[in-house]
Amino acid sequence: MKCGARYLWVPAFAGKRGSDVERPAWVYIVASQRNGTIYIGHTSDLAQRIFQHRSGKVPGFTQAYGCKMLVWFERFETVVEARTFEQRMKRWNRAWKLKRIEERNPQWRELYDELASHV
Repeated sequence: MKCGARYLWVPAFAGKRGSDVERPAWVYIVASQRNGTIYIGHTSDLAQRIFQHRSGKVPGFTQAYGCKMLVWFERFETVVEARTFEQRMKRWNRAWKLKRIEERNPQWRELYDELASHV
C-alpha cells in the first residue's frame, strides 16, 4: 500500500482467516548447555521445530552454537501473540532470560521428552 511518499508496511498475514495465524503457537528457548548460549524462537509446531534444532541439520545460529537443548517453552493462542512475545523477549537482558528459564526449569533439564504432554 502506498501512503504519501512512503510505503505502509502490511504484514503478510493481515486479513487472513482460518490460517496458521489463528493457530496456537509456542515461544521456546534452546540452549547449548546450562548457562550457555541460548536461542529464542517461535513456532506453531513445537515438536517438529525442536527436532530440527536437535538434529543440527538446519544451518544457522543454533547449529553454529550447538543450541539443541529445549529448556523453556510457553504456549500462546495465536502466532501473532507468540511472535510479539518472542520479539519482546529477544530485547530482554540476559539475566531476565535466565531468570525466566530458572523459574520453571531450575535444573536446566532437557524438556524435549515432555512435549507430548503439552502439545
